[in-house]
Amino acid sequence: MAAASSHARLIHKKRVVFILGATATGKSKLAVSLAVHFAGEVINSDKMQVYRGLDVITNKITGEECAGVRHHLLGFVHPDAEYSAGDFRNDAVRAVDDVLARGRLPIIAGGSNSYVRELVAGRYDCCFIWIDVDPPELDGVVGERVEKMVERGMVEEARGVFDAAMADYSKGIWRAIGLPELDRYLRWAAAAGGEENGEKLLAEAMEEIRENTRKLARVQREKIVRLMKEDGWPLFRVDATPAVRRLGEAARERVWEETVVKPSVRMVECFVGEDGEASVVCRQSPCIGIL
Repeated sequence: MAAASSHARLIHKKRVVFILGATATGKSKLAVSLAVHFAGEVINSDKMQVYRGLDVITNKITGEECAGVRHHLLGFVHPDAEYSAGDFRNDAVRAVDDVLARGRLPIIAGGSNSYVRELVAGRYDCCFIWIDVDPPELDGVVGERVEKMVERGMVEEARGVFDAAMADYSKGIWRAIGLPELDRYLRWAAAAGGEENGEKLLAEAMEEIRENTRKLARVQREKIVRLMKEDGWPLFRVDATPAVRRLGEAARERVWEETVVKPSVRMVECFVGEDGEASVVCRQSPCIGIL
């Protein structure tokens, strides 16, 4: 915590760290690590996690995972509401300015690139960290993420809110991957059908959830690549591929710390600067940009 206190007084300019990456790459985990190190606070930019409820299906960070770090724009919008990128911009600007006013570092993390685009245009001095995972490995990580969500009670959570007469997967939180795919199974469960058919429907739903999440992850990664190659965003790429492979838990954490956390900490240290000014070397790096 000594590092955090030494940096808190330095965040006096409109400097913001963005953590980008496809789903399941560890954006929230890195955001918390950086927030602890730099006396920061996390601002959510995931378009499903802004909605209230369905914490497992939308994969919101848990209280334990937050590690005492304050989070903003998480679970505060009514589940049925339409919440646009413009709405996010207005709320995020207020949150960022509030964090900066208290001398802390805003760290924006989430998978919704349209939200990030809306926020950064013409507003802040930005440091962009991209957690990247090679596509073949990313498919495996996504499958593992879905299994963990099932263990946390995803199916039971969906069953608890399901209403066959009111199901509308075109608005609000109900668009989240996990609900539309489970619809046939949930209708069967509501009608108390035979057990054998139910197992088949559930298995089909789970495979559809895995595949749709993989597709989402690929699309998110492709959009980030375009931000860098076509739009010229200055992204600092951190390769998390070695850290997400099927290692033992202790080994995975060690590799994550070495290959993801430490390079990101060095980049943010460079961005903030020892005297509150980004160094000349840092300004010439592929990370710093004013958009």
